[in-house]
Amino acid sequence: MSTTNGTMAEAKPSYASDQEVRWCPGCGDYSILKQVETVLKEQGRPKEEIVFISGIGCSSRFPYYLDTYGMHSIHGRAPAIVSGLRSVRPDLSVWMITGDGDALSIGGNHIIHLLRRNVDVNILLFNNEIYGLTKGQYSPTSPEGAVTRSTPMGSTDHPFNPLALCKGADGTFIARSMDRDPKHMREILVRADAHRGASLIEIYQNCNVFNDGAFEVFTDKKSKAAHTLFVEHGKPLIFDEGRKGIRLDGMTPMVVSLEDGSVSADDLWVHDERDQFKASLLVRLFDDPAKEGALPRPFGVIYVADRPTHEEKMNAQVDAAKKAKGVWSLDAILQGGRTWEIS
Repeated sequence: MSTTNGTMAEAKPSYASDQEVRWCPGCGDYSILKQVETVLKEQGRPKEEIVFISGIGCSSRFPYYLDTYGMHSIHGRAPAIVSGLRSVRPDLSVWMITGDGDALSIGGNHIIHLLRRNVDVNILLFNNEIYGLTKGQYSPTSPEGAVTRSTPMGSTDHPFNPLALCKGADGTFIARSMDRDPKHMREILVRADAHRGASLIEIYQNCNVFNDGAFEVFTDKKSKAAHTLFVEHGKPLIFDEGRKGIRLDGMTPMVVSLEDGSVSADDLWVHDERDQFKASLLVRLFDDPAKEGALPRPFGVIYVADRPTHEEKMNAQVDAAKKAKGVWSLDAILQGGRTWEIS
């Protein structure tokens, strides 16, 4: 208990564990951990009702550093663990921690089904465009030409656009944030946790050892304004400190200037996070920032949809089966339609 202005108030619990945090100094993971801790503390939910499940990678050490329930599972298979847990414990707050290699390489098949089934989980996808834990190989999000320890002459692979993949899998909450904008990240984390269903946040996370500066154009104060587009529901798409906006020419996004007065905010694309067709365009705003006339990269809540969760539908079937009689009774289903007696 703590005393404030002469009154007794409950002290908010700390969610930090007693384990030493062992990421490289300067790693973006520290920022993400801090913001998650802050959100948990503000909500004040009992620790016993919170679970963090991870796969393999630097990001997947996350469960060790939080004083909640957790599991450090196997490479790419965290979605399977999450699905099983949510099926039997729909009362818990479940978070899945993964990286671009863990989720989009060996775990690619698993994460798309987690999204399409709409399992109620908060998915934090740390994207640093590299394999950090295994010392610097290229990942499914590394850009073409990336020189890494496994691609010394440059990657020949076309990279995934993570949010486009998630939108294609019919994810019901799709967002993007970055490690070096903690205030924005906290806001997105709160929104994601409030969503009923699979919420996925791609977080640009700097690996300062093996891929330092991969997202510097979006995080550095000198270039951030010109290359980032922070979307808000019901507001026009404006960036570069109010100097530029995005207008739709049919269904083609175009950068326009707002400085000469020929175009106003009323002429711009207004963000509607419930519009699945425009969300499909937004996740494709993925130009190389170095390209002349490049479109800015969107950050924020890009798409939200309401759809029954996997566990709601599954548990409704289980309840119905328990009450059913005749050929649809649980016993009849388990026995099957044909039986044999063996003497």
